[in-house]
Amino acid sequence: MSNGSGQQGGNLNDFISETRDRFAKAGTVGVSDLDGEHALFADLGANVGKSEVAICDTTANPAPLGLCAFGMTTVLLNLHNAGYYPLDSMILAMGIFYGGIAQVIVGCMEWKKKNTFATTAFTSYGLFWLTLVGLIVLPKLGLGDKPTETAMAAYLGMWGIFTAVLFIGTLRLNRALQFVFASLTVLFFLLAYKDATGAPIGTFIGYEGIICGLSAIYTGLAQVLNELYGKTILPLGPVKK
Repeated sequence: MSNGSGQQGGNLNDFISETRDRFAKAGTVGVSDLDGEHALFADLGANVGKSEVAICDTTANPAPLGLCAFGMTTVLLNLHNAGYYPLDSMILAMGIFYGGIAQVIVGCMEWKKKNTFATTAFTSYGLFWLTLVGLIVLPKLGLGDKPTETAMAAYLGMWGIFTAVLFIGTLRLNRALQFVFASLTVLFFLLAYKDATGAPIGTFIGYEGIICGLSAIYTGLAQVLNELYGKTILPLGPVKK
């Protein structure tokens, strides 16, 4: 690299001009010059103005995928809880691949978008589904004892507490997510209560879980349709901050 050469300065100026043009076409004031010398270009031997660059996030919203993965898996499991069919490989496969792995991937995508709430929620519930499958499959494989009702009550109760705290976060988001997390909190605590006491409320829990899952599917698909049409097709009930 030749210090202070006219060619180097010309290339840099061309780069700055091209960058400005691209931001202008994107409709974003992304580059604004500041006084001073940029340390990164100190070896050029020329005064180079510092710049602030605002990067436009053009990646897709991963939340609908996570919400649909959670919602569909929840509905199918709770159709079982309501007594429509036995617990079989269909539910286990949904728990591993769609409710589990897909939500973990969505959590990683939300991390790239610097969305702490969504990263925590999607990754955690994805791993919840994987651990739930593990609790069912590991004893059958002889890799551990079947959990007792007390242990399951503790497991589900902890998830209920976790979800209740996340519900507080949804008070800053929208009404649809508030319903999803409120109904999920109730679902976890009902399941924990059933395991702790043996109360015959399995069918009721199943229907409550179906409602919870359907609300998550609605919230996810509403985001998809609203984005596609550029207007509110399915309302989410945004909260004034």
